[in-house]
Amino acid sequence: MGKALTGRSVILIVEDDFFLRMDAVDILSHAGYLAVEAGDADEAIAILEVRPDIHVIFTDVQMPGSMDGLQLARFVKNRWPPIKIVGTSGLADLGEKDLPEGGCFVSKPYQAAEIVRAVGEVLGARQ
Repeated sequence: MGKALTGRSVILIVEDDFFLRMDAVDILSHAGYLAVEAGDADEAIAILEVRPDIHVIFTDVQMPGSMDGLQLARFVKNRWPPIKIVGTSGLADLGEKDLPEGGCFVSKPYQAAEIVRAVGEVLGARQ
């Protein structure tokens, strides 16, 4: 799985809250990543179907729709094993064992540095 045409790793941000999603896009873009966004798991899967350049999914755990963030993480890990997962939640307190192998968890509210660190950590684990 190569990098995007820009040479940057591509991060798919899956968050149902528009403002939190835009904030995460801004944080990761400023950190040098190419950020792609989805409002729910169904939209994320549709993007993954046509974007083979996604390296990491940064997903909220509690989301409306056909599946929550943990179900999305398991689905992605089964279908696209190289993609790494970073989960986030303000309600659930998850550990690394709750996410697919190689995943990382960041509690909300998070600081920009925490997201950047988590994404960098899982990207480093895949090389």
